[in-house]
Amino acid sequence: MFVDWNIVNEHPLMKWSVNNKGDRKNFVNIPHVIVMVGLPARGKTYIARKLTRYLNWIGISTKVFNVGEYRRQATEAYKSHEFFNPHNKEAMAIRNKVALDALEDMCKWLEKNGEVAVYDATNTTFERRKLIYDIVHGKFGYKLFFVESYCDEPSIIEANIKEVKVHSPDYKGMNKDSALVDFMQRIEHYKKSYQPLNEVYEKSYSFMQIYNAGQKVVVHRHEGHIQSRVVYYLMNIHIIPRSIYLTRHGESIFNQQGKIGGDADLSERGWEYADALSKFIQEQNINQLRVWTSQLKRTMQTASGIDAPQERWKALNEIDAGICEEMTYEEIKRKYPKEFVARDQDKFHYRYPRGESYEDVVARLEPVIMELERQENVLVVAHQAILRCLLAYFLDKNAEELPYLEVPLHTVFKLTPVAYGCDLEDFKVPIEAVDTHRPKPEIPGFLEEKFRFKSANIIEDP
Repeated sequence: MFVDWNIVNEHPLMKWSVNNKGDRKNFVNIPHVIVMVGLPARGKTYIARKLTRYLNWIGISTKVFNVGEYRRQATEAYKSHEFFNPHNKEAMAIRNKVALDALEDMCKWLEKNGEVAVYDATNTTFERRKLIYDIVHGKFGYKLFFVESYCDEPSIIEANIKEVKVHSPDYKGMNKDSALVDFMQRIEHYKKSYQPLNEVYEKSYSFMQIYNAGQKVVVHRHEGHIQSRVVYYLMNIHIIPRSIYLTRHGESIFNQQGKIGGDADLSERGWEYADALSKFIQEQNINQLRVWTSQLKRTMQTASGIDAPQERWKALNEIDAGICEEMTYEEIKRKYPKEFVARDQDKFHYRYPRGESYEDVVARLEPVIMELERQENVLVVAHQAILRCLLAYFLDKNAEELPYLEVPLHTVFKLTPVAYGCDLEDFKVPIEAVDTHRPKPEIPGFLEEKFRFKSANIIEDP
């Protein structure tokens, strides 16, 4: 995409007075900008959104600025690939302007204490990347890291094209065959001017090149903690289609007794679920499935009938309730009333005495996430708090939502990463189990009626 310097020089972004704050209190002292590079259908938006979800999940405030969204807001309904023809001067003027509009909004957001921004566009020419470098690094002093997704493997490109064709807002309601033809022509327009990142011409830039969905990775001049985390994460993800299945263990004896934590065996209904889960997984006919469980009995028992390679992860063990292990909520409220109220006031950050918080669990699950991203099809059999954290990562839920996500017993969740997010399906197995969900109370410390007495339907894992 060629740059119209008349538009650049007249844009408000170039006249904006920069206020480089010296009192930032965020985790990231100097704001970072991650700039995507590559032809259409190379997984850029998929990578950008996954990276954003990951950084937010580990506590770094991150936001995507997608130039395509700005272009859709600035124009009428998408008509054809001719909009991307470099000889279409009217369209080029619009494309240059919306690219600068996105840059302006991005820099304003970073000035207001954002930490990492992901600039999602093709950025396929030396000229375009130099403009971004001059503005982001030269004018604002932010750190800059380019990430290029380069792909010449036909099968990967075909899979990505199918995803874009189905999920892109540009082709909503359009005949699929017509959409495919148009999209292929759009790619050809970009190919004519495509200049991959170059260690010679762009030797002063920090960048990373990902070849064919991770078959090879090149890293050039990366610097600092954030860029190291980005490299580590992106070296582990792939864009090949697959699904991840999540389920809690079957109902346990402690579930029936209203006790949290511990290492109880399955109840009779829990064993029924184990049998049903094995049959369900067999019926799905999942290619090269791997099964991961925690090291606690109830998850291993639940997965015992599944015919697939299995691994036990200590990191998948339930949240440690410390001094409250193997107690009911009613007992905790009676013995430790201040702790009970404190947890309701900030469930994500609250740490059980001599135990863990949800924030701690997120930190210990990071290696699990990395390995999940490397794998193809995986079934994770774990616990309520663990699955809340994993679902929050894949579904982009914040710290306030995470501890209250509903994860009922005897339910299988199927997550399928797609170009613009993650599809979620749930399959409820028709075997009765206790209702374990305690929603966020309006009054901290208030214990709902169903949690006050021991019965067959009263409590959750912590």
